[in-house]
Amino acid sequence: MAFDRLGDLSEPRRKLLVHLKLRGGATIAELASDLGTSGEAVRQQITPLEDEGSVDREVLPPVGAGRPAVRFRLTENGERLFPKSYDDLTVVLVDAIREELGEEALVRILSRLTDSRVAALAPRLKKLNLRQKMNALRAIYDKEDPFVEVEEVDGGYRLVERNCPFLSVALMRPLLCSCTVSVLTRLLECEVVREERFQDGHGCCAFRVHADRPIDVSRLRFRREPELPRATS
Repeated sequence: MAFDRLGDLSEPRRKLLVHLKLRGGATIAELASDLGTSGEAVRQQITPLEDEGSVDREVLPPVGAGRPAVRFRLTENGERLFPKSYDDLTVVLVDAIREELGEEALVRILSRLTDSRVAALAPRLKKLNLRQKMNALRAIYDKEDPFVEVEEVDGGYRLVERNCPFLSVALMRPLLCSCTVSVLTRLLECEVVREERFQDGHGCCAFRVHADRPIDVSRLRFRREPELPRATS
């Protein structure tokens, strides 16, 4: 039986899905360690979730002579169990604007949306250094969002969002995601690139903040993010 909300699930299955969400994928052993239980107990909970399509598995390359490990991750159906802030009306509106008024009108509206988000977030960032700004921007989608991580990397930071509140709309109309890239760029005044995307099956959106590549944002409102190169087989 498939469920529509995380709250409809039993507590053990709910905890398991939350840990998969936070990790972006995990093996049985990793989940057992996280949950403080046995591997067999995890298998008993994950099997029905896999059967109903909330979780799928990836066989990892073998290491040594043993059996290859299996990593479990949320499917699109599993992602939908987590709270989302979208409506099908958003897609209809985006399409209506583009069809009736043209692409330039849609970009102007997205620029206004970007302006609004920058105006709302900018006061929280006053007098903060870059590291402090990154921590404050963990709330870019939701206050005290438990699914956002900040990682320090070579040349800057990565902001990783594992629960896009607009996932359904973003999957259908990815242009809207350029608003977030533009907001981060304007607030941090340096180059921001979305390196991983829900649209490409990464299970998250990861924004690389290049602290060593400052940008003059005085005239920047909204900028369409470039397409990521597709992997070739």
